[in-house]
Amino acid sequence: MSGSIPFYQKHHRHYDRGYRSRETESAISQYQQSSNTYSSHSSKSTKGIRAATYTALDEGGLSPLPKRAKPTYLAMDKENQIIGYVVPIFRGSHEFESGLSDTEEARAKESAGYLARRDLFARGMESERIEHKSRRTVVRESAERISLSKRIHENEEYHKRLNEDSLMHTPEFVIKPRSHTVWEKQCVRLHCTISGWPEPRVVWYKNNVSIDPMAKPGKYKVESSYSVHALEINKCDFDDTAQYRVSAMNSKGETSAFASVVVKRFKGEVDESLPSPRLQSRKFGFEAPCLEYGVKFETHIVEKFGVSFGLEGETLSFGCSVIIYPSLQRFQPEIEWYRDDKLLVPSKWVQMHWSGDRATLTLSHLNKEDEGLYTLRVITKSGFETHSAYVFVRVGMTHWAQCNDTPVKFARFPVTGLVEGRSYVFRVRAVNKAGMSHPSRVSEPVDAMDPADRTRKGTSAPWTGQIIVTEEEPVDIPSAPGRVVPTRNTDTSVVVSWEASRDVKELVGYYIESSIAGSNTWEPCNNKPVKGTRFICHGLTTGESYVFRVRAVNAAGISEFSQESEAITVKAAIEPNCIQKESATELPDSRKSSVNSSPEQEKAGERERGRRASVLLNVLSSICGADFEMWRGVNEKATDKTFMKIKDLKMGESYVFRVRAQNKAGVGKASDPTEPVEAVTKPGTTEIVVNVDDDGVISLNFECSNLTADSKFVWSKNYMEMTEPERMTLETKGNKSKAIFKTPSEEDLGIYSCFVTHTDGASASYTLSEETLKELLKISHDHKFPIIPLKTELAVELLEKGRVRFWLQAEKISANGKVEYVFNDNVIHQGEKYKMNFDKNTGTIEMFMESLGKEDEGTFTFQLQDGKATNQSSLVLIGDVFKQLQKESEFQKKEWIRKQGPHFVEYLGYEVTPECCVRLKCKVANMKKDSVALWYKDGREIKVNEKLDFSEGVLTLEIAQISRKDAGIYEVVLKDDRGKDTSTLNLTDQGFKDLMNQVFSVIANSSTPLKIQSTEEGIRLYTFVSYYNDELHVTWHHKDAAIAFTERIKSGVVGEQLWLQISEPTEKDKGKYAIEFFDGKGGLRRTVELAGQAFDDAYAEFQRLKAAATAERNRARVAGGLPDVVTIQEGKSLNLTCNIWGDPVPEVTWLKNEREMVSNDHYILKFESGKFASFTITSVSTSDSGKYSILVKNKYGTESGDFTVSVFIPDEEPGKKK
Repeated sequence: MSGSIPFYQKHHRHYDRGYRSRETESAISQYQQSSNTYSSHSSKSTKGIRAATYTALDEGGLSPLPKRAKPTYLAMDKENQIIGYVVPIFRGSHEFESGLSDTEEARAKESAGYLARRDLFARGMESERIEHKSRRTVVRESAERISLSKRIHENEEYHKRLNEDSLMHTPEFVIKPRSHTVWEKQCVRLHCTISGWPEPRVVWYKNNVSIDPMAKPGKYKVESSYSVHALEINKCDFDDTAQYRVSAMNSKGETSAFASVVVKRFKGEVDESLPSPRLQSRKFGFEAPCLEYGVKFETHIVEKFGVSFGLEGETLSFGCSVIIYPSLQRFQPEIEWYRDDKLLVPSKWVQMHWSGDRATLTLSHLNKEDEGLYTLRVITKSGFETHSAYVFVRVGMTHWAQCNDTPVKFARFPVTGLVEGRSYVFRVRAVNKAGMSHPSRVSEPVDAMDPADRTRKGTSAPWTGQIIVTEEEPVDIPSAPGRVVPTRNTDTSVVVSWEASRDVKELVGYYIESSIAGSNTWEPCNNKPVKGTRFICHGLTTGESYVFRVRAVNAAGISEFSQESEAITVKAAIEPNCIQKESATELPDSRKSSVNSSPEQEKAGERERGRRASVLLNVLSSICGADFEMWRGVNEKATDKTFMKIKDLKMGESYVFRVRAQNKAGVGKASDPTEPVEAVTKPGTTEIVVNVDDDGVISLNFECSNLTADSKFVWSKNYMEMTEPERMTLETKGNKSKAIFKTPSEEDLGIYSCFVTHTDGASASYTLSEETLKELLKISHDHKFPIIPLKTELAVELLEKGRVRFWLQAEKISANGKVEYVFNDNVIHQGEKYKMNFDKNTGTIEMFMESLGKEDEGTFTFQLQDGKATNQSSLVLIGDVFKQLQKESEFQKKEWIRKQGPHFVEYLGYEVTPECCVRLKCKVANMKKDSVALWYKDGREIKVNEKLDFSEGVLTLEIAQISRKDAGIYEVVLKDDRGKDTSTLNLTDQGFKDLMNQVFSVIANSSTPLKIQSTEEGIRLYTFVSYYNDELHVTWHHKDAAIAFTERIKSGVVGEQLWLQISEPTEKDKGKYAIEFFDGKGGLRRTVELAGQAFDDAYAEFQRLKAAATAERNRARVAGGLPDVVTIQEGKSLNLTCNIWGDPVPEVTWLKNEREMVSNDHYILKFESGKFASFTITSVSTSDSGKYSILVKNKYGTESGDFTVSVFIPDEEPGKKK
């Protein structure tokens, strides 16, 4: 069977008998011993009894009881039909202690008793007395062992609590989750027990995906209680078949456990009503009805209530009709109502009704707190159905007036300023630092009138409000307290007493204030009101004079201040004949004897002082020199101890001491002074030395060199002699004495002293403080359980070829040191998979693995041992950490194989040159003459003109004037007879976008500073770039705001010039202009200031250019229509027309041979519409030949047009002048 059990279950404490606790195992062994004793005694009497006893306990052959039937765990109904599986009840510790079941044990006892009675008269009573005596001895010894074990366990737990760091450890599974196989539609519950400190955080995973119970409500339920963690899966389906992992993690580390869930499906019809190990209804706080097997209820909610609106103070009722099939009168569903996911219970304001087919909820007297999401839940054996809708409550009364300006802390408040005879209602709100609550329900209406008038008027109708409004006699503000009397207390406090306020009702208390005399600045002495008429004001300045005042407070308010007290100087109460000085000494922690006095004298003085201060709270000490009366205080604060150690005494001086007691009433008189004590440390005085031996035993050691024959070592704790100490062992050998602690704890804190009798006062003391005890306990623990110190914890690193190296280094280890290598609780040894190395000189421990497989996921541990000292270090490689390491190892191995042939040292990348050319480049190595490098784009080879030079080891490909058509996937392939390597560069989508952003960055950096240029249209701002790309994104800004382009303000690009044109600039166009180049990162800005003199100069130049352009545009001109030469036959008519332009309309003059012409019958000159000028010669003759001109003129300029007219006679050659 062990071979079929998973390995992780074999190591569980609950697997086989290892699950039993230590006490149980001890009890079992004791029972077996007692049984053996009983058998041995019986063997002396008769051999038959021994045989019968063996048979009765082991075989059961002679049992007088009938043989038991085989137990069954199947649940059956009345017809003996199997309806489910019954989980057997755990029998507790009784069965495990005996090793037998109840029935078997009873049979064994009865058999033994029967045989014993049969032989009773034959053998006599001797054997029975021996047996009883033996069993009593065994029981007594067993009880003593259990008591001792319990004490040892409690002691170990106590020491652990002293040092909280010792409790911190990585999470550990006490009980791991078990795998389950269930039917479909059943529920399954995985649970485990985890220990760890700090408390680990537990996460459940399904197939390495974390489970979120909120993502699928009702499907998963995660519980954690007292280190027991559970995952419940409701209504399992086939998809729930998976491997589940529970991970526990804290600051010390992480651990995981796995369990599998297999969901099986019936071959026939799936019956969804199979019993589940946990009824769904119990989650809602009630026991589900036990229905017959196989019944499935279908629930439908109809006539559903919708969103409802109600007015404050009204009654609102809503509900739903419920249809349940099949309808069984014996079984009724559970009806639950929720408001904002909180279960509602019937109350004065909430009534619920279920008629059998309709569920109704009634809210009487609506309030704002009734507003929320209401949910009806109908629960049956088969599950539940819900319906939800929101209810809004409007405030019924809008005119509410606030009665108090500031919050009050009492549930009572007098309201004033009401109009007599008018009715009022009230409501209350609570407020804290988080905000203000909703208002309460309104109170009963009450009339503002005299109580006597109300009696005559009669009682009003009853009402069920919660706020009680009463008409009472008004509570007056208390009167000022009487006389205030201060008295001295200590050097920082004063006792203040005063006379109580007279005739005060519902007194809350008094407030006391103090002020330095003459300053008139008052400070409060108490935060809460004082009930009595006496108060101690602390925190006052020593030597200052103070005055005090008091005022009373009740439900109505605060009284006036009392009269100021007389001024009092803050100083401690003293005796008339003593002068007390302020001392800054503290309770000493010296290990040196400060006062040379005998312990007998000190003990007598301590007992005397203890008797005097036995009924007092504290004791004050004072000290003065023995030669003159100059007393000074030793302790600033009173102590409740009857002893004190004093330091800072002058060597050789004699001192006397006295003590005063203090209680609430004040400081008492000083005691009688002690005898003079000389403060001297005699030569040869040694100190008490604390020692921790190799076994961790802590002891106090004192050595005296001048012992006499009658000398004895006397040890004391807190100056009380320890004659027979319970917690220590006293040992004296020669001139050395030792006080050994048995179980050091906080009970051992105090002052230890050792005095040697019959010497000249040889003594010493040692103060064991809490900090010192913790340090000693730590050293003791280190001596008991020595640890090999480590320089580094267990770590992992990757080597060449993907090899994995686990290593750690110890600070120091001897040649006898040993190491065990453990993986997942299994010891591993040197072999093909693991290579170990242990350098004892350096303390370096290594383990190498060629690669990592899936089976290598887990925890690696190096366990070190060097004599008694031990240590271990673990490294958890699971989950994502292991996968990452495995992936990196495989990558390193592939890299090593890749580099055996031609390979890339630097993979294919790109850079942008200052000329905005994109250069693809990569660096290669291990190339040969026959090595080949091929370039590809989108799978097609690129023919490279240049010859590849492998000597430099760099391959390049330049792309000039890159555009979107150059986007694609570029690839370089290196290959020869040794192997092949490939490098790919994706310049599509985001890759191409990043490349263009880099190009844009180069373009932006090449831009020139912004310059200002005036044009005839306005002012132009421009910059030049080395290269312009159509995809370059540019933004123009004016006064740090993006410019919205219009017909007046435009931008554009001409070649490599980027410009912004401002037409007809105005004063509003002044300011700072910037052009911003976008490169996907921070971008680049070029700015220019168009203001002041720069704007004035540009504007003036614009006006000049504008005027020049206007003149040029509007000057008079001959637009065209005149030929250069006209040849015409004599007798013909000549008609020429030309276009004239000018604004204003120019004047037109015709000239012949530089002489002005006048229009007549022969020369007809016309100028029509201000645009067309015509020239007509009727009946041309030879005298009309010559040079003609037209002259146009307006205020912007003059222009002329010339032409030549040549007249020929038909008999002559054309072109010859007459």
